Amino acid sequence: MLEQELNRYWKTVVNTIQDGVMIVDTEGTIVSANKALEKITGYSRAELIGKSCTILDCNICEIARERKGEKWCSLFRTGAVSMRKCALMKKNGGHTHVLKNASLLHNTDGNVMGAVETMTDINELIEKDTQIEAFRRELRTEDGFHGILGTSAPMEQVFDLISNASQSDAPVIIFGESGTGKELVAKAIHDTGSRRKKPFVKVNCAALTESLLESELFGHVKGAFTGAHRSREGRFEAAHGGDIFLDEIGDLPLSTQVKMLRVLEEKVIERVGDNRPVHIDVRIISATNRNLKQLVGRGSFREDFFYRINVIPIMVPPLRERVEDIPLLADSFFRRIQLKNEKKIMGISNEAMELLMSYTWPGNVRELKSAFEYGFVTCQELLIQPHHFPPAVTSAQPIAKTIKKNLLNRADMKKKQLIEALESANGNQSRAADILGISRVTVWNRMKKYGITTQKNINS
Repeated sequence: MLEQELNRYWKTVVNTIQDGVMIVDTEGTIVSANKALEKITGYSRAELIGKSCTILDCNICEIARERKGEKWCSLFRTGAVSMRKCALMKKNGGHTHVLKNASLLHNTDGNVMGAVETMTDINELIEKDTQIEAFRRELRTEDGFHGILGTSAPMEQVFDLISNASQSDAPVIIFGESGTGKELVAKAIHDTGSRRKKPFVKVNCAALTESLLESELFGHVKGAFTGAHRSREGRFEAAHGGDIFLDEIGDLPLSTQVKMLRVLEEKVIERVGDNRPVHIDVRIISATNRNLKQLVGRGSFREDFFYRINVIPIMVPPLRERVEDIPLLADSFFRRIQLKNEKKIMGISNEAMELLMSYTWPGNVRELKSAFEYGFVTCQELLIQPHHFPPAVTSAQPIAKTIKKNLLNRADMKKKQLIEALESANGNQSRAADILGISRVTVWNRMKKYGITTQKNINS
């Protein structure tokens, strides 16, 4: 194609590309602008051509301009601008973000005759970056206790027990239904205790056979059994100085329970295939969703072992007993999934939240999280609606009225108990905490929540 033909079609090419293109003369007067620039700035070409490029009020140009001298813009001194983010002023007064490239134009004699600038609209990228950073800030600062969300009275009691248990080396056992967050409680005990800089080792007692479980817990020596080609340390040795978390301890075989008794009483283990004792310093945190007392009655769980591990029991309430925490949990799960999802789902409808509050959640917090993962798959709207949740949730018998009534009664009761305790303690928060069996921090939080800040408030 001849150069003359290229020149003839060049205007069509410039108007076809999606980037804004602008040509200015040596004085900064706009002499050409394409359609994409019109779209980006809101100005028509007629409004741009003949005007100074300062009409766009580019923030990086403002910094670059010189007060005096023949070079009114640093571009004419440096010769180019490459991949610079900047903000332009649109016709309507708003700002738009672009990625700018610029270069000088020379005539056939090599003299500068102007400059060309291209501008790529990056508003969507900036908006997404801003949104992601906002989500990250929210996730870093959201309410919670070492990763556990909840502001209800049952959870405040759990938090108090975690704080107390973390200051002890006594065995802790965590009771709770499947999906209530027992592992999170165990990790919180470790993270807030004196052993937090040492290992936190997890073992699922229900996931391994009896022979494999003992090898996992205590390790083995070379040749101890078929396939034992080398010696291996067990989880107890790996957790030395720290905590070991035995999940589903109700499934621990009786023979292993006997060996665990020795660990608890003598602080020693023996590797499988060896009779040499290995001294260990490990605090045991266990968890179960089973009724261990019933298992003791059936003979499938040793009574002496039960009492050795049941020194500091912590009951994690099911979600149906802390319904007031559902909005907080729902919002957290929504934001976390939204952060990883490409869909532009903006929030949860009021109807959907009412549905969540009316469901009994047999799978507890884990089921609630799964419900949101399902909802993000099925939702094609701006808000998650009730019909976007799994059938098990949407077809459940609604109990919202009863729940709301209970929530109100519970809140009133907590406020009344707090006021009475403070009155008995003459306003002393530490004594009120002792009366209620909670921490002083919890008393302070409840006073703040209910607006009880002075002695005058208490007596009113």
